Amino acid sequence: MKRIAITGIGAVTPLDNSFTGSWNSIKSGISGIRHSTKVLFRNEKTYPAGEINNLQTGRYLTAKELNYADLFSIYAVAAALEAFESSGLAKGCRNELERAGIIVGSSRGGITTLERECRKGSATRLSPHLMPVTTVNAAAFHIAASLGLGGHCLGISNACSSGTNAIGEAFRMIRSGLASIVIAGGSEAPLCRLCFKGYASAGALSDSPPDCASRPFDRDRDGFVLAEGACMLVLEEMQLALARQAEIYGEIIGYANICDALHLTKPSAAGEIRAIEGVLADAGISAGDVDYINAHGTSTPLGDKAEACAISGVFGNYRVPVSSIKSMTGHMLAASGAFEVACSAMSLREGCIPPTINTCHVDPECGINLVTAPTPATIETAIINSFGFGGVNSAVAIKKA
Repeated sequence: MKRIAITGIGAVTPLDNSFTGSWNSIKSGISGIRHSTKVLFRNEKTYPAGEINNLQTGRYLTAKELNYADLFSIYAVAAALEAFESSGLAKGCRNELERAGIIVGSSRGGITTLERECRKGSATRLSPHLMPVTTVNAAAFHIAASLGLGGHCLGISNACSSGTNAIGEAFRMIRSGLASIVIAGGSEAPLCRLCFKGYASAGALSDSPPDCASRPFDRDRDGFVLAEGACMLVLEEMQLALARQAEIYGEIIGYANICDALHLTKPSAAGEIRAIEGVLADAGISAGDVDYINAHGTSTPLGDKAEACAISGVFGNYRVPVSSIKSMTGHMLAASGAFEVACSAMSLREGCIPPTINTCHVDPECGINLVTAPTPATIETAIINSFGFGGVNSAVAIKKA
């Protein structure tokens, strides 16, 4: 089977409008979570949020295209263009690009546009672009059109695991020989009343001040922080990458995606264990080979407890270092999994484990080796956990290039 290299990374996050800037904040333990300014509730509390600000959208799409593109598509294009530029594929690879694939994951798709149009009065004509703009595959189309990608094109909506699933399915495509290059990742623009109110009604959102709202695995955690963002990776067959002397950020070596078939929203430690064991088996490694775990770690009471139980169940006494970067970004839904794969590749490359900030009192029921300060480390292999509604449990394994 073919080997798969990561040759390009791009992102827009609450930390910065580039991956480089976002990663620099992550490894330094800087938070991008603030009071929400994009959605204000009259006479009600303001929620903490991870917002993208000052993005120059005209750099990525024409004025005409911006008229029929939801924010989640715009963010996806911005991240994809940065990833494409960092990959060096623009130089003499036109034949490969015409066959290259694109897979974008999104949990909520164009929900901001959908809400805006639905809030119009009954006498007001809805946008003729409403239906195509809000579909999950719209982001994949915009990227394909921007870069001239003529191969496999897919939008994945698999709850919060969508971005990780996009990367995993791209990995499988290249490994099996169905493609040589696939741009894959996740994008999300869920900062609207519908999402804030919906997640709050489910008891999933944090009520805490922004400077401590996202505190994964803390005994006082009270929910996740809703955030927007996008992260896209260029995945490439290793021999092609080496032949063109591409910069290689890391190598993806395994992927697992299972359904615990238990409950629509309740996390399952048993299902998460199956996903982690599945990715180890797919990568051909053992628990003792893993040097770092980038946790799903959303800061919800049930979710963090289940994940900690799963990590302990698989890794036992190995005491593998664990951190959750959602403590700094908030939960970007589909974008988070992709961003966490990208940051894990950089952790391996630069020899550092990013911190879990805000966690001052680790929950005694979460018996994991949680890293709470930036930590130098020699890391050869890492896994990234990603779980979502609908019993979706996914994981990706990467190793140092």
